[in-house]
Amino acid sequence: MTAPNRKQRRPVVLLRPVPGNSVIHDLWAGTKLLVVAAIGLLLTFYPGWAPIAAVGVLVVAGAKLARVPRGALPSIPYWLWILLFFGGLTATFAGGSPVIDLGSVDVGLGGLFNFLRITALSIVLLGLGAMVSWTTNVADIAPAVATLGRPLRVLRVPVDDWAVAIAMSLRAFPMLIDEFRILYAARRLRPRQQLPTRRARRRRWLIEVIDLLAATITVALRRADEMGDAITARGGAGQISAAPSRPARRDAIAFAVVLVVCGAALALELTVLGSSSYKAS
Repeated sequence: MTAPNRKQRRPVVLLRPVPGNSVIHDLWAGTKLLVVAAIGLLLTFYPGWAPIAAVGVLVVAGAKLARVPRGALPSIPYWLWILLFFGGLTATFAGGSPVIDLGSVDVGLGGLFNFLRITALSIVLLGLGAMVSWTTNVADIAPAVATLGRPLRVLRVPVDDWAVAIAMSLRAFPMLIDEFRILYAARRLRPRQQLPTRRARRRRWLIEVIDLLAATITVALRRADEMGDAITARGGAGQISAAPSRPARRDAIAFAVVLVVCGAALALELTVLGSSSYKAS
């Protein structure tokens, strides 16, 4: 009797652009970084429903224009839904307005609404970061950072070194994730010895963790050595940030659209929604 096939979960795919060509793919990497920085500042100071909804609309529209397939989205594990449920349940106990009347019990939904708002904010920011990751080549990040940081060179800030460090980190991250997955799969294939006592099982677990950390450090050092040899063969680290990188007309249009949408959402949050919340309180 064969066991039923379990549905394989889709892993998180980041720092790897989705194949294809679109308007979002053709945007300058610096424009995407500026958009992320502007939206981050907006949601930091005004994390209301209107800015969150506006950024969500921008993310969904960008995904449609970039033709990001549904398979790029990771599978959501069941335990995350359980955590969200218990988080919302405990946040409801905080009370607050609005208050609904359930017979002889008054239930305040303010804590639940705050929890939902923070959850939506987290999802929108994760989607924004994923959009940049899915539509931007890692090799374009360092020249864009060097171009954006050019005014700081007057202050003798090592902008090129920072750009190279960021590029190296972004390049190494996917490779290390693949190596960690291979090491974890190899560890799971090892036969497990049945130990009689809990102390022995705990000691074996600690030994396996130490072995896995040692193997991880070894793999990271080997990858770093290979990457250093590749950079040296291609002319050194200075070539990474020396590539020509300039915005085009479409970048100005895209940035203007983002500013208009975010500005309209901010105005709506400060006027209509702000006055309604004040009256409700």
